[in-house]
Amino acid sequence: MEITHGLLKPVNETKYLSAENCYRYRPILRYFFDQYEKINYWMYKEEVHAELIKHEAFREYTIDQCRQDLDTLVAWGNLVPVQDTSKVTTVEEFKNKQFRYRLSEYSVEIERLTIRLENLHIEGASLESTLFEKLLQAIRKMKALAEEDHKTAGPWWRDLNNDFRRLNQNYQDYMSTFHSLKAEEIMRTKAFLVYKDKLVEYLREFVKELQRVAGVIEKELKQLDRTVINRVLDLAVEYELSIPRMDMQLDQKQLEDNIYGKWKSFSTWFLGDGNRESEVVRLFEITNEIIRKITRYAAQIVESRTSASNRKEEYKRLAEMFMKSGDMDEAHKLSSVVFGIFRTRHIQGDFLRSTDSIQSGVYDEPAFELTLRPKVRIYREKMQRSPIRSRKAEKEKQYREYVRRAREEQEAMNGYIQNNEIDISALPVIPPHIRTMLLSWIAKACIASDHKVKTNTGHVVTVIQPTSNKRCVLRCHDGELDMPAYKLIITEDPQ
Repeated sequence: MEITHGLLKPVNETKYLSAENCYRYRPILRYFFDQYEKINYWMYKEEVHAELIKHEAFREYTIDQCRQDLDTLVAWGNLVPVQDTSKVTTVEEFKNKQFRYRLSEYSVEIERLTIRLENLHIEGASLESTLFEKLLQAIRKMKALAEEDHKTAGPWWRDLNNDFRRLNQNYQDYMSTFHSLKAEEIMRTKAFLVYKDKLVEYLREFVKELQRVAGVIEKELKQLDRTVINRVLDLAVEYELSIPRMDMQLDQKQLEDNIYGKWKSFSTWFLGDGNRESEVVRLFEITNEIIRKITRYAAQIVESRTSASNRKEEYKRLAEMFMKSGDMDEAHKLSSVVFGIFRTRHIQGDFLRSTDSIQSGVYDEPAFELTLRPKVRIYREKMQRSPIRSRKAEKEKQYREYVRRAREEQEAMNGYIQNNEIDISALPVIPPHIRTMLLSWIAKACIASDHKVKTNTGHVVTVIQPTSNKRCVLRCHDGELDMPAYKLIITEDPQ
């Protein structure tokens, strides 16, 4: 695939299909297209306006609105204006800019496309088994075509592509109708039984023809010599290049890629590609699946009708049994057997059963007590009051433990203080809890504006930044830490 500059540009000619005033633009261009088909290419705005106001939706449509809409379509490239100066006699008449308009080439193709889209539901799809025979005959001509000129090979190539395209489009459209919701509803109705056999016969005939011809086509394709294929495809390319065109110049490389790519798709459709199965096999499976589906739905309809007739006899028998009941109590017992219990209630919960046996009945297991609570929004469970217990002894114990740990840590820290100062670079190997305390002081002091932090013992620690970014290694029992060589000045809190 080649991504050109034109492929990246927006197609302004399609704006009229979804613009705000598309209900005016589309009728205008459709009128131009209808006249184009009648070989009436040029029209004045008065002609367009006169045609539109014939319709109820355009009763209040003015000539000024028509002119504005035509100008918009000209700006988008849908219409080509030409000033009509054939009857101009004065400067004023020339200034009035009386234009004639015609459809641009893009708009012609866009309108053709929209008409095809509008009529998609009208064209009935079918399974044309004769197309397989036509494709087979076309393949058998290839050896002879290799000896002919491009004028013979060109039309042959176009016919082959048209038949192959019709085969693909028709079978896909036809098969898709069986997977729609409407088809599902139809196949569930009793009226479907009337034409079920005809539909199945139609599909089976197609499968038979597919089995007969597809294998022969596959054999013919495998026997074709590559030089013959290349020769015929080159003749098809030569034929397309020989057709003179005023609007565009075909690129030979792109044309070759297109034709060779189409042939590859054609051969892959019948032969498959590597590990991927051919489209013929897939079509065969899809058709058989649809036949099974139709047969299954028909069987269900027949079964439901048979079941309904049998159920009718059963109801008559039950009615006779109820009529023979001696009293109402006996009729109730019969009803409980036939219809079960009315207005049953199911209680769900996470019950712990005494056995996992599915044969065990309700009365075979011990009773389970279940507390039912009201299902109202204002219901609240009653709160149990409990006195507040005194935890004074526990608090005093925790406080004494806290004071003891703080005293031990302070005594251990005092061993590293020299002249009210701790030099990180001069410390010996220290335990982890001392390291944690020092780093905690340094971290808190570094975020303080005065680089000071107050300890739990009431001392004030001032952190002095090292000069010249000096660093040191703090050695601990569980490892070493590379860090700046801070100094900690410890003083009493004046407060």
